[in-house]
Amino acid sequence: MPIKIPSSLPAYDVLRGEGVMVMDPDQAARQDIRPLRIGLLNLMPKKIQTENQFARLIGATPLQIEFDLIRMTEHQTKTTAAEHMESFYRPFDEVAASGDKYDGLIITGAPIEHLEFDAVTYWQELSRVFDWTQSHVHSTFGVCWGGMAMINHFHGVKKHLLGAKAFGCFRHRNMDPSSPLLRGFSDDCVIPVSRWTEMKRAEIEAVSGLRILLDSDEVGPCLVEDPGRRALYIFNHFEYDSDTLKQEYDRDVANGTPINVPCNYYPGDDPARAPQNRWRSHAHLLYGNWVSEIYETTPYDITRIGIETTDLRG
Repeated sequence: MPIKIPSSLPAYDVLRGEGVMVMDPDQAARQDIRPLRIGLLNLMPKKIQTENQFARLIGATPLQIEFDLIRMTEHQTKTTAAEHMESFYRPFDEVAASGDKYDGLIITGAPIEHLEFDAVTYWQELSRVFDWTQSHVHSTFGVCWGGMAMINHFHGVKKHLLGAKAFGCFRHRNMDPSSPLLRGFSDDCVIPVSRWTEMKRAEIEAVSGLRILLDSDEVGPCLVEDPGRRALYIFNHFEYDSDTLKQEYDRDVANGTPINVPCNYYPGDDPARAPQNRWRSHAHLLYGNWVSEIYETTPYDITRIGIETTDLRG
């Protein structure tokens, strides 16, 4: 939540320059408050686990959130009960036809990295989702494959296959400490990574307007801001639970799939020991900052989303 101080107070410019949320009394007097509407387009096979992960992060602020679950219209999941999907999810076609608008939308990853984007069975519909966000969503957050797909759709940035899976917990540098989205972040942080593909730093930097906010020498760019599309793309997994990488590792071992022990995850890299969560605080910071920036910049009249084009930086 913002701190209300006079704009003439020296601390106003100092704090604003550091990314702290500040608001002068005139702004505060004009401000109306309503619940924020945030959707989750859930492309992951473990729907309920993914719902829990993102709801935990989005719900950790003092703001009131309406959290809607959305699915691809034609694609039918085989890993989540039909009753659950029928009870809690809306197909995208229904959402689009309703004219509903959202303050925020999260688009998850999906375990289909080996496929070219246009070979994905629901690619055409997902492309419509991306375009729809520009008129119906104030800020969109693409996660892992979802972020890769979105940056490819809007900017043609390609994903590249890795020779070996990037798997484990890797240190990332804070590339823009003054960004409101990285408010409270350390100079570096640990983030879980689980992917067979990467987005190359040079190809992202070649696109005008894109800003890399978190980066790693070991596993490449992680968090990219796209103010022109009012979007963020993150290629790694702040939302993961403490044991999510363990679940993936144990699954592959049980299936006989060649897999390395996730790096820097188990104490002493020993899978017999309980993994340690070293990313939880930064996960809450990032998603809390995103929600706060939406709160500060989204129109009070939700029907004005897509018409009033203020980006997250104002």
